[in-house]
Amino acid sequence: MGDRSENAEYIYGKKQLRQIDSRIRFLSKRLGELTVVDRTPSDTSTVFFGAWVELEDEAGTCCTYRIVGPDESDSARGFISIDSPMAKALLRKTEGDEVTVNRPSGTATFIILSVRYG
Repeated sequence: MGDRSENAEYIYGKKQLRQIDSRIRFLSKRLGELTVVDRTPSDTSTVFFGAWVELEDEAGTCCTYRIVGPDESDSARGFISIDSPMAKALLRKTEGDEVTVNRPSGTATFIILSVRYG
């Protein structure tokens, strides 16, 4: 039968626990650096952190993104990091502006259709 240290499930469980502990330490360190943004900007037609931005590309395809913090980014939900090239190009732009973004696949141009918060 062997002892606990030879049990594959036990070894796997210990590995998972180390990964969880590592993630907890990382998140605990990040807590001190976080800032909660709980108000909308005075100019809601301009793109700032937290904005939902609807864009149209050169082919007429529309897409919507929300600008979030780096820890919240989720491409499946349309959440893009404020550090991403797309978000950096959108910041401080307004509805109707044309935005050029340098992406890994090449340069793309978008028109901002709408900006909303909440």
